[in-house]
Amino acid sequence: MKIVVDCRYIRLGRHDGISRYTAGIVTELGQLNPVTMLVSDLRQLEMLPELPYQLVSAPTSPLEPLVARQVNRLQPDVVFTPMQTMGSFGRRYRLVLTVHDLIYYRHPAPPPEFAAWLRLIWRLYHLTWWPQRLLLNRADAVVAVSETTRRLLSEHQLTRRPVTVVPNAAELSPAAGQPSPDRSRARSLVYMGTFMTYKNVETLVTALRLLPGYRLHLMSRVSDADRSRLQGLAPPDADLVFHDGATDETYHRTLAGAQALVSASRDEGFGIPLVEAMAHGTPVVVSDIEIFREIGGPAAVFADPDDPATFAAAIRGLEDATEWNRRSTAALAQAGRYSWHRSAQTLLDLCRRLGGEDG
Repeated sequence: MKIVVDCRYIRLGRHDGISRYTAGIVTELGQLNPVTMLVSDLRQLEMLPELPYQLVSAPTSPLEPLVARQVNRLQPDVVFTPMQTMGSFGRRYRLVLTVHDLIYYRHPAPPPEFAAWLRLIWRLYHLTWWPQRLLLNRADAVVAVSETTRRLLSEHQLTRRPVTVVPNAAELSPAAGQPSPDRSRARSLVYMGTFMTYKNVETLVTALRLLPGYRLHLMSRVSDADRSRLQGLAPPDADLVFHDGATDETYHRTLAGAQALVSASRDEGFGIPLVEAMAHGTPVVVSDIEIFREIGGPAAVFADPDDPATFAAAIRGLEDATEWNRRSTAALAQAGRYSWHRSAQTLLDLCRRLGGEDG
């Protein structure tokens, strides 16, 4: 079977969520079946495995509606894309589209790096459900990255196509999965994520007023405005560490020494940091939302994202060594549910079923 994977969403230099999903899937899929990658910039190959590739137009190009004409030359049986917007006019292959989440219907602000015309289309697209239905129904199958997203697709009747869950996973350090030493009194907390409004980092910082002696590591890149705003919310003696884009080595080392990973986000598509933390045996204290219930399972401690006091209480509950060790053991088991190999195998099974329909 000839499978083509759309890798044009790979970020240069450092992965974001969709970029990491693409790289994780294509790396493992390439071990199971011949794969050709689509890229729109040769520099993307630095972030991808050594597999055959084809250079085509960018997904943000005005040529995108007709990109299938370029892809047809490869004569693929199935094309998998990690997004739902890949052009398909004139395609001569089976097409699998991906939906990560429906967050932008609730938080419609487009990525600021997009061109003005693309930001306008983005906002118009997320004003109503019918464009999503139109895009998804032109595929042969749809992939969701979580059971939560699959449920939402069904709830909003966004596609008539079969939906298969191909979960996200995480790139883990060599030490991940090993039994964890007791860190119930480490007083070290980790937050990994952006500082967008719905991420609600303010609750975490405000909770430090009730957690004297704790250190909160903020791992992602941060603007001067966000840094000043969060410092203003914190108590005067708060131990806030802004890593401003930690390396993977620093991130995993900090996770491996932390008492807990924390997130007060009001909305998520998956929660890769939860899997990364749990693979280190690090419990997670997170907002009580559906997707975190799915990903965190029995390893997670849940709190009200609008109440810093409940977050502080949940964190303090992990100061008990017995409770910390119980959650740590559960974290290792929960992390084991997610692997790129397992996800790639699920995707390959889907592609084979679609290919079989062609005889």
